[in-house]
Amino acid sequence: MNIESLRDYCLSKPQATESFPFDVATLVFKVGGKMFALTSMEKVPPSVNLKCDPEKSLDLQACYKYVKPGFHMNKKHWITVSYLSMSDNLICELVDQSYDLVVDNLSKSTRSELNL
Repeated sequence: MNIESLRDYCLSKPQATESFPFDVATLVFKVGGKMFALTSMEKVPPSVNLKCDPEKSLDLQACYKYVKPGFHMNKKHWITVSYLSMSDNLICELVDQSYDLVVDNLSKSTRSELNL
């Protein structure tokens, strides 16, 4: 997967938005105003930070050397994935899980406003 494919996939999620709230190089994807993915446009090798269930995070880190605790994030709830090194299907699955975790934690009223 390349950054364009990652961007397209993140934006395909219902009500997903993109912005550069930190700097001109850090692309952030949100739903309901909450981040579910962020990636650097400059970092080599490219990677994406994704929200992750803490237990699943540990399992992923044990199974894949390209999955690390979230860089500059809460390491219990975020992972950093070098997405060029993993299958597109796995990256999409991890994006889906991150998105779902964020949506599940949105208030009922916010989910209703967004039709989620």
